[in-house]
Amino acid sequence: MATTHLLYLHGFRSSPQSFKARCMAAHMAQAHPEVVWWCPQLPPSPAAAIDLLLAGVAGWPADGAAVMGSSLGGFYATVLAERLGWRAVLVNPAVNPARDLARHIGEQTSWHDPAERFHFDPAFIGELQRLAPGELARPGRYLTLVAQGDEVLDWREMSERYRHTDLRVLPGGDHALSDFETHLPEVMRVLGL
Repeated sequence: MATTHLLYLHGFRSSPQSFKARCMAAHMAQAHPEVVWWCPQLPPSPAAAIDLLLAGVAGWPADGAAVMGSSLGGFYATVLAERLGWRAVLVNPAVNPARDLARHIGEQTSWHDPAERFHFDPAFIGELQRLAPGELARPGRYLTLVAQGDEVLDWREMSERYRHTDLRVLPGGDHALSDFETHLPEVMRVLGL
């Protein structure tokens, strides 16, 4: 089934100004203007982020909606895909953000605007732990792109977690998946677009 509604979720310290988010927004506007597109700025609190997202997609059709996410956004995308039964495209998804982000407690800067600051509260680690989904109920509904050259997350851990999905382990690459545009045809295929 073709995707009629697409949600894109950025990673930690990132924003809708990320390369992949802008690439997807431009592609969707040009090639699929009929698809509802939403790429919100996510709040630092994981619980608040999920609440914002669930409220924002409340009227979306379950069979026509899909979610894409990168890094921490890939974790959130997994949470939503599992709760809502959506298709998901994940790019270097965070597997255990509660563990990985514990060292980032305190004041942080936005990647795309260093003048923008936010506080990553210790309570957010517990929120991430409570959100963590278990084994994937429908792994066949996922496309997972994992770069072996990811300098932030362990590609082996990502590959193991998403081993039952449509998994693409990419030689080289980086955490940002700088060659994302070359993967657009595969992403569009999974989204039915």
